[in-house]
Amino acid sequence: MKFQIDPKIFEKFPTLTMGIVICKNINNTGTQEEVQQTLRIQEKNILENYTTETLSQLPKIDVWRKAYSAFGAKPKDNKSSVESLHRLVLQGTNLRHINKLVDIYNLISLKYMLPVGGEDMDKIEGDVSLTFAESNEPAVLLLGDKEPRPPHEGEVIYKDDISAICRRWNWRECDRTKFTEETKNCFLIIEGLSPVTKTEIETATKELKDLIQKFCGGEVSYEILDDKNPIITL
Repeated sequence: MKFQIDPKIFEKFPTLTMGIVICKNINNTGTQEEVQQTLRIQEKNILENYTTETLSQLPKIDVWRKAYSAFGAKPKDNKSSVESLHRLVLQGTNLRHINKLVDIYNLISLKYMLPVGGEDMDKIEGDVSLTFAESNEPAVLLLGDKEPRPPHEGEVIYKDDISAICRRWNWRECDRTKFTEETKNCFLIIEGLSPVTKTEIETATKELKDLIQKFCGGEVSYEILDDKNPIITL
């Protein structure tokens, strides 16, 4: 299975850098108190340092608003995953336990203010690409939706041979490839656009890899993707 970034993405977003964590034979069952405690610390830090009124002005949030506008999405209505996560915390929500992988990637997203997500590789068909949606993309059921809907032409999507697996870049993931406690083989993605540097992406990606290795076991590795290294084998 290959993961690739469409060259057209770099034409529009030349500063894109991504970290990919590849996990094989992990154990995603149960919960980890250490992760939960660290999440509470990150939530407290966000509440002490940011407000809902000024969040959208922060460079790491604003860059995704600009990216969404660039491919035709309305950032006020369709917020990036990292903005949505921070807004939940600022509204007083303690992030609930879902499974270890989700808890860990939420922790990294809060700590570094970067979008983080992932997919179960055993539910993927064919290769995965980050690309622009075409006019005939099949409908996809997103997490939390009751009916499947197709992506809009021109929006940034992750897709496999069946359909999109995440719409509007990192807005919402599909139900089909979500992490569950049964997930054994998967990949996780950290995304960065300038002003985020390649060094920061690598630091966050390595920490994500180390946390998964510590709490889920298995074989865990990572790669950094950019315009000079746009394709990897998962």
